Amino acid sequence: MAEIDSGTAVAIYEKMALIRAADERFRSSIIAGTFTGIHYSPRGQEAIAAAVGMHLRPDDYLVTTYRGLHDQLAKGMPLRELWAEFLGKSTGTCKGKGGTMHITHPPSGVMLTTAIVGGGIPVAVGLALAAQAEGGDRVTVCNFGDGATNTGAFHEALNLASLWNLPVVFVCQNNTYAENTPFDKGTKASSVAARATSYGMRGETVDGNDPIATWQSAGEAIQRARQGEGPTLLEAVTFRFMGHFFGDPFVIPDQVMKEALVRDPYPRYRKRLVDDGRVTESELDAIDEQAKAAVEDAVRFALESPEPALDELYRGVYAEEVAS
Repeated sequence: MAEIDSGTAVAIYEKMALIRAADERFRSSIIAGTFTGIHYSPRGQEAIAAAVGMHLRPDDYLVTTYRGLHDQLAKGMPLRELWAEFLGKSTGTCKGKGGTMHITHPPSGVMLTTAIVGGGIPVAVGLALAAQAEGGDRVTVCNFGDGATNTGAFHEALNLASLWNLPVVFVCQNNTYAENTPFDKGTKASSVAARATSYGMRGETVDGNDPIATWQSAGEAIQRARQGEGPTLLEAVTFRFMGHFFGDPFVIPDQVMKEALVRDPYPRYRKRLVDDGRVTESELDAIDEQAKAAVEDAVRFALESPEPALDELYRGVYAEEVAS
């Protein structure tokens, strides 16, 4: 297992800080009535996205879900354009027509954000197939929740990915709830990773609340994919601290929440970095403030950006004539 250097360890924290600041700003703004929108908070899952994102190049492909803010930022999507898309502005990554649940940004490799549970998994297989056909060592990472592993698309996609030895890493961010259904109430298998055996694929379970362990496991899986050694199903077990969507009346049982808070990756990782002598508290405070400042800049940019013009309404919907 690769040893992590201090620069990389701190860079993971920087990504986590940015994700947390963006998520908190969105939630606080909805509460304050500054703006509104549907938001699927990734609170609790920051470490997975940050750790995986450290191994990805801009030309690598990423597929994520409606709960994808953390994955998008960790992949390098520009913060200003992301916020503009959140608010439906013309300067957004999809010119304001994607919203929070349908964001793409090919320049940073974010190829799909899907609102369909499990819907992105076969698309990721298609992207990996294209990368394989092109040659080179481009990798596709596909993020999804534990609920998606009970869809037909999941099983069909993994079967083909293994059969064709595709350069794809399937990352199940197992936050223990499929919407409001606990994992053990919807899945008989002991783990998501155990299902990889059915497809002759490598499967591994990692503590998704441990950024360094996740970084190590993700790095090995991505390296295998780059080297033509085929796909991996990586299950990162974590916890979702919010309801399915922000404002969801679902209440997490007090004891469950109490136990989860002990494993909260953000404060725990912060303490670990200081205890290991990699960085000081004041340096981490500065990182937190930089993240908040970057988010505030992006929010101002989004609020000041224009609404999409009316002639954008049907653009990108129907085929357009191109002059020869």
